[in-house]
Amino acid sequence: MYNIVYKLLLFFSVWSSSAFGQALRVKDLQVEHQQNPMTVETAKPRLSWKLDTEIANTVQTSYEIRVGEDKEQLQANKCILWKIRTESDQSILIPYAGPALKPNTRYYWQVRVTDNHHNTSAWSSPQFWQTGIKAEGWQAKWVTVPTPDTIAASPMFRKTYGINKEVKHATAYISARGLYEFFINGQRIGDDFLTPGWTSYHKRMQYQSVDVTEHLQRGNNTLAAILGDGWYKGRIGFTNQRAFYGDTRALLAQVHITYTDGSQQVLGTDGTWSTAYGPILASDIYDGEIYDARKEKENWLFPTYAEDRDWKPVNVVDYGYTNLVGTQSPGVKKQERFPAKEIKRTPKGELVVDFGQNLVGWVEIRANGPSGTKITISHAEVLDKAGNFYTTNLRSAKQQNTYILNGAKDQVFAPHFSFQGFRFIRLEGYSTEPNLADITAVALYSDMQKTGTFETSHPLLNQLQHNITWGQKGNFLDVPTDCPQRDERLGWTGDAQAFFNTAAFNMDVRAFFTKWMQDVKADQLPDGSIPFVVPNVLGPKDAGSAGWADVATIIPWGMYWSYGDTGILRDQYPSMKAWVDFIKSKSPKNLWNTGFHFGDWLFYRPDDDNDGRAAVTDKYLIAQCFYAHSTQLLIQAARVLGYTADEQQYTRLLHDIKNAFQHEYMTATGRLVSSTQTAYVLALQFDMLPENLRQQAAERLVDNIRTYGNHLTTGFLGTPYLCHVLTRFGYTDVAYDLLLQETYPSWLYPVKMGATTIWERWDGTKPDGSFQTPSMNSYNHYAYGAIGDWMYKHMAGIQAAEASYKKIRIAPKPGPGITSTASTLETPYGEVSSSWRVEGGQFSLSVRVPPNTTATIHLPENVEQTVKEISVGSGSHQLKAKISSK
Repeated sequence: MYNIVYKLLLFFSVWSSSAFGQALRVKDLQVEHQQNPMTVETAKPRLSWKLDTEIANTVQTSYEIRVGEDKEQLQANKCILWKIRTESDQSILIPYAGPALKPNTRYYWQVRVTDNHHNTSAWSSPQFWQTGIKAEGWQAKWVTVPTPDTIAASPMFRKTYGINKEVKHATAYISARGLYEFFINGQRIGDDFLTPGWTSYHKRMQYQSVDVTEHLQRGNNTLAAILGDGWYKGRIGFTNQRAFYGDTRALLAQVHITYTDGSQQVLGTDGTWSTAYGPILASDIYDGEIYDARKEKENWLFPTYAEDRDWKPVNVVDYGYTNLVGTQSPGVKKQERFPAKEIKRTPKGELVVDFGQNLVGWVEIRANGPSGTKITISHAEVLDKAGNFYTTNLRSAKQQNTYILNGAKDQVFAPHFSFQGFRFIRLEGYSTEPNLADITAVALYSDMQKTGTFETSHPLLNQLQHNITWGQKGNFLDVPTDCPQRDERLGWTGDAQAFFNTAAFNMDVRAFFTKWMQDVKADQLPDGSIPFVVPNVLGPKDAGSAGWADVATIIPWGMYWSYGDTGILRDQYPSMKAWVDFIKSKSPKNLWNTGFHFGDWLFYRPDDDNDGRAAVTDKYLIAQCFYAHSTQLLIQAARVLGYTADEQQYTRLLHDIKNAFQHEYMTATGRLVSSTQTAYVLALQFDMLPENLRQQAAERLVDNIRTYGNHLTTGFLGTPYLCHVLTRFGYTDVAYDLLLQETYPSWLYPVKMGATTIWERWDGTKPDGSFQTPSMNSYNHYAYGAIGDWMYKHMAGIQAAEASYKKIRIAPKPGPGITSTASTLETPYGEVSSSWRVEGGQFSLSVRVPPNTTATIHLPENVEQTVKEISVGSGSHQLKAKISSK
């Protein structure tokens, strides 16, 4: 039935079309997963780079690093702070090992490498990192409004300083309780939005560092800021709670200046600042923003402003500095812009704009009209069956921005401290229909580099991939939210762990998840339990659900495997261990059959399926599977970190966990007490069954799928592993049947219904055009997009054979109805690509791998043993082979 799998070892570099001259170069220098980071607080920052060469079979044999405080001196090899030369092929996460780093200091570094062909690169162009401020380094004071902070309007703060020297370098350090925008001399500082971001504020409050050298001038300089409620003080969670973290917005900012004569000065918030309210009358994450342009204070951001009658001295509050941490995650930035695609009148007569894409961000409008004209923008993801604007699924979230014109010409508006999830907007207040050119949607999400691409000959799969990536963009807004539109937008742990592998392929999520996992650890309860959402705004009782709390082990291991990051594995290890120990404490006789669990959330629930075959999986069976999985990951982490005693202890525990599962949930012949797809998927994925009974369990899984007419029935916990299990046990054809299924429930059903993101429910919109339960029906919910991981690893065949893709496995598995697949992935070492095509009875495969790595090719099992052609050139292997029938 199957022929031999070919294994061809690849060991070569990628040819670069721009690579001429120097035979070996280094590129993409990073410090702690970032290029030129401004806020590095670790004592030993880790340095990474990639090789660039057109010479095949290139491996780094040694590297040199040099570090200094002066860029020109460093390039001249003078005043070197630290220099090292090491014989090694390691090019990622090399820890700095020089003298202790000083706070508030910029360090420049360069690297050069030598390869196995005796080529030595030139020194790289100098890159830098800048250290943050320690608690004792803060001279600025927290400032607030002088009266209790009960007014919804956004307070503004300002002060003008005189500078009589030439500025050599200046850095602003800024934080807030609430959200802030900061200005110097009328210029908005930085291009990040919704700063300082959302963290577990009681324990970790971020500050941002921004180079402001070019913003300061000799003479008078005005520092200013505006504050919004944000997650800190605004409405958050399900119960209409406000001020969860605090009831007073506050600003903290200081600017460190170094002058050309070597002297230094610090400007910072203190009791001499002034405050007033302005045009932002209200701003809320869920409800949107109200902006009255008539209340703008003209020129208040500039030193020439003199209309200070309404300004009052600030109040200084001692909030301390001990919980301040420097931001090391990518900021939320403006990304793609979508011009209005269509303006139309609905059957109800409402003016609605379609942008053609469900996205997260806001709408910028240009408007004209008499002073006092009120323009209201409401946001929605879908139109109803009749074509009317639909907002019921937003629950209590207004998602509405209101702008009041002041009569000036061509006023441009956008929110400051809110964001919306939408494809459609409803416009109210226009006397005439606006121009399309005056309305633009702007996508906002954390600034993560795109790393993966995936394309096939099947247009619906290409749209599915589009939907997966836009689900990620819309929900990776500083925290991995579950939905970006209704009154929720929380960091649900189950969604994040289910989607992690797919996320790490599509985008560089190293810094993003490093930050968020620190909050997972910070919000972990004393008993080791992990909350349902992080940051935890639900409460201490909402914690400990299987498949949700296992984020504590799943993502740290995923970060290690995807990026080779032992640092996060080490940092999170106590949290991983505490979570497994919590489960153990709740598991008499090694059975985790206590506590609340979400189970296989939003599994397929057919109305008439009451025969015992329904997709309801025993929640404690699921819990036992994830107990084993987290224990297994803890064992693997202990092995990597060299914690031998822990490895041995938890290996014994894992044996007992699986024995308990088999005794409680499995018959002697391998049948499970829940005969659902999810039950068999989890039992097989996590090796819960004796090896001799696994194949028959896979057959039962396939039988179940066939009885549902080649449809899946899995929910949030079963879906990510479903196709992986089928492929592992020889049923890739069934995986393809599921993937290409176009009727509900399936991945392509929403695509056929016009989706541009992943839906929360398999049938968010039903075949008859009606909607699922409006209380929980998001059209931008990434969890089911976890199928991407299978598509990348098995359709395209790109897999890590060793952590960080130092060793790569290329194993494409073509399927019926697909004639070509092409995929690329930017790994920590560079780009790997795999593309194949079936044409004229021949299978062609093209592979490229980056320098300093090796790869093994596994040809599809239905390829004849005679390979027609193998050629090497331009950094790729071209393979052509006949396709034989099975």
